[in-house]
Amino acid sequence: MENVKILAIVGMSGSGKSVAVDYLTDKGYPKVYFGGMIYKEMEKRGIERSEDGETEKNFREMIRQTEGKDWVVRQVIDEVKDLIGAGQKRIILDGVYSWTEYKILKREFPKSLTFLAIVVDKNLRYERVANRPGRAFDGAAIRERDRSEIENLEKGGPIAAADYYILNNGTISEMQEKLDIVLRGIEF
Repeated sequence: MENVKILAIVGMSGSGKSVAVDYLTDKGYPKVYFGGMIYKEMEKRGIERSEDGETEKNFREMIRQTEGKDWVVRQVIDEVKDLIGAGQKRIILDGVYSWTEYKILKREFPKSLTFLAIVVDKNLRYERVANRPGRAFDGAAIRERDRSEIENLEKGGPIAAADYYILNNGTISEMQEKLDIVLRGIEF
């Protein structure tokens, strides 16, 4: 895996992870989406996704309980290895959720992997989540989602242990400028 670089984007809901990942995929970098592993498995089992995301949340927690906390990351590692085998040298990971996933990825790709946390002031993040089209949550719902992701999925660990941070309290273009600085710094 010489010269391979993998950038894992982490952050709480509404931090701007998707905007950052979209910016990078628009530059031509392939991504491996952790949530996509859940969606594929739900589809395989004939489970429909729900408007409010509750079905996905419940399935995500159930699969980690029944198949192990490492189930999603094992699927991701297989996809990353497939991309590397196909000649990809730069890969984006979208949605590392747990400390378990963080540790396994660090062990699997020790010299290739960099974690970038996108963070935003909580009140601004809640405002953005409340106003986003198609996936809006009210204040109570986002607080419950935060609690669930931190307590049940260990989401805080990968954010706390990230190699780089971008404070995303400004505009999308300001965040993209900060992202470009990080990319140059890690020679991505």
